[in-house]
Amino acid sequence: MKPFDYTRALDAPTAVAMVSERPGAAYLGAGTNLVDHLKLGVATPNLLVDVSGLPFDRIVPRPDGGVRVGAAVSNTDLAVDPIVRAGYPMLSRALLAGASAQLRNVATTGGNLLQRTRCVYFQDVTTACNKREPGTGCSAIDGFHRDLAILGASEHCVATHPSDMAVALAALDASVVVLGVDGERSIPMRDFHRLPGDEPERDTVLAHGDLITAIDLPDLPMAVRSTYRKVRDRASYAFALVSVAAALEVTDGTVSDARIALGGVAHQPWRATRAEQALQGAPATEDSFRQAADAELAAARPLPGNAFKVPLARNTMVAVLRDLAREDWA
Repeated sequence: MKPFDYTRALDAPTAVAMVSERPGAAYLGAGTNLVDHLKLGVATPNLLVDVSGLPFDRIVPRPDGGVRVGAAVSNTDLAVDPIVRAGYPMLSRALLAGASAQLRNVATTGGNLLQRTRCVYFQDVTTACNKREPGTGCSAIDGFHRDLAILGASEHCVATHPSDMAVALAALDASVVVLGVDGERSIPMRDFHRLPGDEPERDTVLAHGDLITAIDLPDLPMAVRSTYRKVRDRASYAFALVSVAAALEVTDGTVSDARIALGGVAHQPWRATRAEQALQGAPATEDSFRQAADAELAAARPLPGNAFKVPLARNTMVAVLRDLAREDWA
């Protein structure tokens, strides 16, 4: 681990100023991902600004009927919050499907959004990786494919985003509240994470020094009828091969609205807009669900080692939607 400076921020504007003014600076929250990268040599900041003591640890109802979640709220506190469990069950289930209880107890909401890929080549500093060191190449493309992307990848990167929580937030049309040098702004979740393109080193649209302060959940009545399903190699402590966050609204046997996002398949939480469009006005039947899944996955470009993810994603989407459409669903 390389030496670095450390300071504790007393307020958010000061934290933003300190990081913005120093190119090699980074924020430190719970550190559940960053500390691993410090040990591996993946991250080499010259200054860590500790924001864990800032007052962003509350979950507060908003006047418009939504909910504001502070960036320092732990994953456990968010998952078990009564408002979240009742109104946004997919989010609660996504959080409980991630990591271990010990990690969830300390990991923060803001940090969860910013966690980096678990691609083995990104974490191995002896291999070429455009995400870790732009311009060096992507070892993963000709390497081990099992956990890599089938949607939205590029010739420069085929890594996947590891967060469960972010998949649910993408389906819910949440927004990320950010404080930067020019003040506060709100970024829709569907625009927050990037596809790799020619700049795979950039996971998000954040500028250097931007600080996540909160996440806003919209007033979304249909989210009451929502869920999250994660398919992985073992029952716990594993990242998703494929995951599905979905909410479904059915009126007289017809789909009137659907929100679907996929995890484990792309560089970002993948909002399944083609599937959503295919379901609008369609019968709430397994045939409709399969056609919608096929419409979404028509753009899939799997690698030899992860072609299994295409039928796995299709079958998982169909199963989740079928369960949500059941009249006795609860």
